[in-house]
Amino acid sequence: MKQLFEEAKLGNLTVKNRLIRSATWEGIADPDGGITEVAYDIYEELAKGGAGAIITGFTSVALNDYYFEGMMRLCDDRLIPQYQKLVDIIHAENCPVIAQLALGAYYRQLPNGSYRQVEPDDMTMDEIQTVIAQFSEAARRAKEAGFDGVQIHTAHFFFLSRFISPRVNHRTDEYGGSTEERSRILIDILAAIREKAPGLHVTVKINCNDFTFGGLEEDESLAICKSLADAGIDSIEVSGNGTSVGGIRPHVNEGYFAPFAARLAEEVSVPVIAVGGWRSKDTMEAALNGSKIEFLSLSRPLLREPDFPNKLKSGETEVSQCVSCNRCYSSPCHRCVFRGRDRS
Repeated sequence: MKQLFEEAKLGNLTVKNRLIRSATWEGIADPDGGITEVAYDIYEELAKGGAGAIITGFTSVALNDYYFEGMMRLCDDRLIPQYQKLVDIIHAENCPVIAQLALGAYYRQLPNGSYRQVEPDDMTMDEIQTVIAQFSEAARRAKEAGFDGVQIHTAHFFFLSRFISPRVNHRTDEYGGSTEERSRILIDILAAIREKAPGLHVTVKINCNDFTFGGLEEDESLAICKSLADAGIDSIEVSGNGTSVGGIRPHVNEGYFAPFAARLAEEVSVPVIAVGGWRSKDTMEAALNGSKIEFLSLSRPLLREPDFPNKLKSGETEVSQCVSCNRCYSSPCHRCVFRGRDRS
């Protein structure tokens, strides 16, 4: 029988419990991707709060990724010492940390020096290889900084999510067409990371469904996940487009991606992590014991209560205070508006 608060193996990592901090956008990094003191404070609080492992917020692999402002980046060796400091802060609390490697979009430099976003259909083969190299080089930097692993962000309709989606990718070469060809970029990124940064735990976050006409649906997502497992991915975090469903209530509508995650866990031998609306201890443990799902990941509850895992473990609470209002998305640092602490 699985319990939330027991030591468990996440691939080659040993974690103190089955609650993972899912990558959560902060948007407070310096323009070059450097880490601010506010970010260090946020991660120290999360690490002290008792999560089994932490996945960092969206960390771009490219300097010329203009999708958001305030992105952390692992695109330059000069940034490695800043990320080493972050890792040291988290490791001090006996907490493994995984860097979420992402690309908001691919931007091509024009002759006048400006940049223009380019969709997968219009990318050259050299540009695709550039993206693969950006991910592997970012993983190398993550390893040098001391991260325990990296996550290939293939969800939420950012670049890789769009690349594998039949809604967006209509290429006719080896990187488009069939499910296997559209997802080839993920297999190539995984292989490149293994070469550049051997020993890292490599996980992937992927949509179970794009929830858009003509997009990726569950059967195809399942096939891609199985291919990644066969290629040696260490774990899979199940997510989807439009992830932050409002109005989540304990014992009522928790775990909205759990049905797909449970189906996937039956089909692959690697650990499956399910994110999406977890709010109560008994519901989470029921999900773990009613399926082969090994880990659950949290985002909004940890914005409201960074120490939610510790509170659950001690018995101080059984349910999250998060009311799923989503007002955190319009606040600085994605801070819960009901928390009195000022991070500005």
